[in-house]
Amino acid sequence: MRRGFLIAVLGFVAFVTSFGAHVVAVNLPVYAKQVGVGLTVIGVLIAVYDFAEIFAKPVFGWIADRRGIKTTMLVGIAFFSLASVSYLFVTPQLLILVRFLQGLSAAALSITSATLVAEYFAEDRGKAFGIYNSLKGAGYVLGPIIGGFIVWKSSFATIFLASSAAGALAFLLSLLLPPTTTKTPLDDDFSLKLFAAAFRERTLLRWYVVIVVNMFMIGILLGFLPVYVNSLGYDQLKNGFIVAASTASYLLIQPLAGLLADRFGPTQVTYAGLGVSAIAIVLVPFTTGALLLSVAILGGLGVGTVWTNTDTAVSNLAKEGRLAATLGAAGSFKELGDMLGPLTIGFVSQLLGLKVGFVACGALGLGAIALLAFRRQATR
Repeated sequence: MRRGFLIAVLGFVAFVTSFGAHVVAVNLPVYAKQVGVGLTVIGVLIAVYDFAEIFAKPVFGWIADRRGIKTTMLVGIAFFSLASVSYLFVTPQLLILVRFLQGLSAAALSITSATLVAEYFAEDRGKAFGIYNSLKGAGYVLGPIIGGFIVWKSSFATIFLASSAAGALAFLLSLLLPPTTTKTPLDDDFSLKLFAAAFRERTLLRWYVVIVVNMFMIGILLGFLPVYVNSLGYDQLKNGFIVAASTASYLLIQPLAGLLADRFGPTQVTYAGLGVSAIAIVLVPFTTGALLLSVAILGGLGVGTVWTNTDTAVSNLAKEGRLAATLGAAGSFKELGDMLGPLTIGFVSQLLGLKVGFVACGALGLGAIALLAFRRQATR
């Protein structure tokens, strides 16, 4: 079977996870108006998807190792499609349950599709993962655009049909994948023991904190930028394009960020990226129109810069024979930060208003950067 087809199918499976998350998230302001809930609930509905993934990834890894990687992926895809379409048959107040079930199945898709990339591409694995991650990242860009267009033309419920259809197509394509010849041991990718050990590893702790802070800001940009845009009275199509511009800049900056890290070092470039994204978050509620679009792009550039360089730094610091375990733990920290961002800004905004929510969370980011820089100087 052609290698291009294999990576395209696996990339599309991963695309389903990111698309499923953001095709809904960008339209939650519409849902909130329909159901009559506040900003705190929007934050919870965004965070619950990530909350499910934090704990489900190691479980599905364990299952896939023993029951088969491809089989586990197919079951996960089918479950994702069913969970998505179930929204049409339940009361809208049960959206939190639908999102949790989507997150559980997305965890299965993420870990099994990535493992199959490693299984099928023993040679040129880095190149294969680069293509795979690019296809997965396309969901962050297309999700807001497609979701905004669907709601603009139809209804909020219709986006769950789109998610289910994407899952169904991924299932059919995945049936054509060849069976795996070996079993990949996933037990070492993540465990509670390794998670606790990360807090005792001084060289890695700083980078894990950076990951949490960066994902905290990504969660705010992708989750509550649509809320602010909606508050300006823009339709969902414009809302989707503004969020997509932010996510596109987040994806496109990453190759350049890697080059800058090679020249100036990952630490300096990472702190610059954190500073840019934190300032952008502070500025969001003071902008409209083209200036808002520019600030959204600026925020995407900042978080994208950090994403690339944290992966590089953690990989460089991983102990011999523990690369997968270290990156697995880093992935859990990513989900943690992605969950905390929407929860925090949703709670603060509910109490004090959306403008205060953005400013407070951006200030938290700047404070975390200052603390990290101070501790780095103190340990020299």
